[in-house]
Amino acid sequence: MFERIKGPLKWFYHEFGLSAIHETGLNAYLIILARTCRMFAYGTNALILAIFFSALGISDHQIGLFMTFTLLGDVILGTFLTLVADRVGRRKVLIGGSLLMILSGIVFAVFENFWILLLAAIVGVISVTGGDFGPFRSIEESMLSEITTPSTRGDVLSWYVTTALFGSSLGSELSGRILRFLQSKDGWTEVGSYHALFWIYAVMGTVNLGLVLLLTDSCELAQPRRTYAELPQDENARETEISTESPVELSEADPTKGNPRNWVIRSLKWFSNRLTQISPSTRSIMYKLWFLLAVDSLADGMVPYSLTNYYMDEKFHPQKSTLGDITAFSYFLGAISASFAGPLARKIGLINTMVFTHTPSSAAVLLFPFPPYLWLTAGLLLIRAGLNNMDQAPRAAFIAAVVKPEERTAVMGITAAVRTLAATTGPTVTGILAASQRFWIAFVAAGCCRLAYDFGLYAMFVNIKLHEHENKQTDSPIGADARRIPDEEMELESLADTDSGSEDLRTEKSDPRGINLEVSYGNQRLRSRSPRGRISEVES
Repeated sequence: MFERIKGPLKWFYHEFGLSAIHETGLNAYLIILARTCRMFAYGTNALILAIFFSALGISDHQIGLFMTFTLLGDVILGTFLTLVADRVGRRKVLIGGSLLMILSGIVFAVFENFWILLLAAIVGVISVTGGDFGPFRSIEESMLSEITTPSTRGDVLSWYVTTALFGSSLGSELSGRILRFLQSKDGWTEVGSYHALFWIYAVMGTVNLGLVLLLTDSCELAQPRRTYAELPQDENARETEISTESPVELSEADPTKGNPRNWVIRSLKWFSNRLTQISPSTRSIMYKLWFLLAVDSLADGMVPYSLTNYYMDEKFHPQKSTLGDITAFSYFLGAISASFAGPLARKIGLINTMVFTHTPSSAAVLLFPFPPYLWLTAGLLLIRAGLNNMDQAPRAAFIAAVVKPEERTAVMGITAAVRTLAATTGPTVTGILAASQRFWIAFVAAGCCRLAYDFGLYAMFVNIKLHEHENKQTDSPIGADARRIPDEEMELESLADTDSGSEDLRTEKSDPRGINLEVSYGNQRLRSRSPRGRISEVES
């Protein structure tokens, strides 16, 4: 009996990429678990946030403005933290983000004033769309790209998305049940039950903080390799060392020197300097991708899950538990489908996976406002959510494949900033449409934008070459490390041979060329020139 079960389990373990997480190690488990807990908290937000403000008597237009300014705060905070994460330390930035998440949860659990809540959302970490905005995701994806190999990265990132959706599903389901339970009790008001869910949000922030503290140094940016220049024969000469550190570190300078006092100009120039430190080859690819992602994110910002739930609540007036069940099941379908993203990408490619799974989801958004019945509308939501996240892991793997390793954190941070910035205008537009009884137009416009993103992505990137930078980065150091000790032994043998060399070699004692060591990682050749001029060459 056990043997019959063992075969399918072993197949699932390898085919769906669980073996890749095991190969990556403990840090991968911690990062994935931290995001799952965080998305559990975001799932509770997605269900109640807009409804919570409506219960406080806040207008639709103000709800839209709240979401816009919150997303704008995420852009500023997230971009700044991701651009300095490799210098300050990725784990330190995640610790700071966890503390801000805890603070935001406490403020929302205690206060009801619109302006206090807005300030907490802008300065802190609150998900107004149910998505993972802020500094966390970009840095975590960069960490996973750092500790994985090209062969395991897609599977690890796929589970990073899949488990997060399970967390969102569980958060939405439990929040609906908790609201129904609390509101049925004497002494609990509708607003009071919403406050209780934000205490859960603060607790999940604490759990996220604990998991981040357990991460190891391997999650940080790898230290650069060093090579050495020719050594002169003069005993008093100083050793010259040439560092092969990344261009970002070499060209680092104080961005405020010589700049105007205006902090806005200083900030823009600082951001511009950081952007120009990304290589031209990377920028030429990312400019096109950033434009397409901006179009897609504008659509997502117009109809986030929080406003989608608000639309169904206003149109059909279901029970909150029913709304929670629909949202939870949609997240659950998204988690199931996301687990197939890794195997599918291996079969048909990253871009094909992104386009062919996202297009039906976009069509569901376009058609969402037209059905007259709740069950048809819920069916379209399930199609949208079930396929919407299958492009996330392939997108992160695609960016990691076309970007140099030392540029990943900055590029992923800018990518998140572009997406969030584009999404900021969406809620305001939707709020204006909802206030004028034209809520449905937001879904039609969003569906058209998402379809434009899908078709543009396929046209621009379907034939692009992947892993061009990574082959040079990953293959060479492995070979060099594997031969480090034998090479050193050969170098010593070469020098020893020259000390006992023949008389004809001693005549070249005054050769001023000195010692010249050349190590070619491509063909593993070591070339040693001794002080007396004898050349020994070993090739392996």
